[in-house]
Amino acid sequence: MSDVAVIENFVQKYKALKQEIAKVIIGQDEVVDQILISIFSGGHALLIGVPGLAKTLMVNTIAQALGLDFKRIQFTPDLMPSDILGSEILDENRQFKFIKGPIFANIILADEINRTPPKTQAALLEAMQERVVTVAGHRYKLNLPYFVLATQNPIEQEGTYPLPEAQLDRFMFAINLEYPTFTEEVEVVKSTTTDSSVTVNPLFTAQEIIDFQSAIRRIPVVDNVVEYAVNLVSKTRPKASTAAKLVKEYVDWGAGPRASQNLILAAKTHAATHGKFSPDIENIQAVATGILRHRIIKNYKAEAEGISNEKIIESLF
Repeated sequence: MSDVAVIENFVQKYKALKQEIAKVIIGQDEVVDQILISIFSGGHALLIGVPGLAKTLMVNTIAQALGLDFKRIQFTPDLMPSDILGSEILDENRQFKFIKGPIFANIILADEINRTPPKTQAALLEAMQERVVTVAGHRYKLNLPYFVLATQNPIEQEGTYPLPEAQLDRFMFAINLEYPTFTEEVEVVKSTTTDSSVTVNPLFTAQEIIDFQSAIRRIPVVDNVVEYAVNLVSKTRPKASTAAKLVKEYVDWGAGPRASQNLILAAKTHAATHGKFSPDIENIQAVATGILRHRIIKNYKAEAEGISNEKIIESLF
C-alpha cells in the first residue's frame, strides 16, 4: 500500500476513533486530539488538571478504542522503583525469576507523577526514552507501541516533588485540562447517573498503530517549515539574537532541540489527521502551545506579574 493510501486510510480510522472515544468522553475535544497526536507521533504526554476531570477514564477509553494493553500506576511518596519496573524473586527451583511490573503495558497512566520522590520518577525515564527497562543488570524490551501519560494536580503542592526540567522535556505535550462547559457538564451528569453502560470497541491492532507511526514519520516536510519550527523554538531562548521581546523580559530558560523535533513530528501527525500529505506553518502553530508550554522556565518577574507561558508562546507567532 502506498503512503498516500495509508494516510487516507488513517484519516478514516482516526474519525472512527474519535467517535468511539466520544461515546464515553463528552467534550474535551482538543485534549483528546493532543493525546492521540502524541500517540501516533510516538511521544508521551503530561496531563495537568484538577481532580475529577476524568483523566483516568479518558486514558482508559483511549486505550480500549486503540485495542492496547493499559496499566495505571498511582504514584505515592512510598512508591519504590521496583514497584514500577518489577523485581527478581527466587522460584521453587532456587532460580531467579523476573516478575514484570506494571510498566510492561502499551499505555501507562502515571497518576500524580509529582507525588513520588525523584528516584522513582527516574525509573520511568529509561522506559520513556529507550523503550527498555534495566533490572539487576538485565535489559528487558518493552512492547511497542509504548506511551506514558502522566497526570499532575496543579493545586496541591504540599508533599510533592516537582518534575525536574530534564524529565519534563521527555514529554512531547503538556496538556491543560479545563472544566467542562455548562452544557457538557449537564450531559456528563445525565450519562453517568443511570445504569446504562457503553461498550468501547477496539478499532486498531498494535501493529497497525506501529505502521501508521512509521508512515507519519515518512511524511515529507519542506525546508521553510522546518526552519520556521527551529526559529520558533530559538525565539524562546532569552540569550538568542532572535529572542522575542516578552522572552527577554520574562524567561530564564527556553526550549531545547527536542522541542524542534517534537514540533515537526506533531505537525506531521496533525497534518495527517486532516488528510494533508505534508505539514505547513499552520500545523506547527496548532501544536506549538502544548509542546512549548512546559519547556519555558519563567523568571520571578513573570510570576509576580502573572504572565502565563501561553501568553509568552502567543507572542512568538
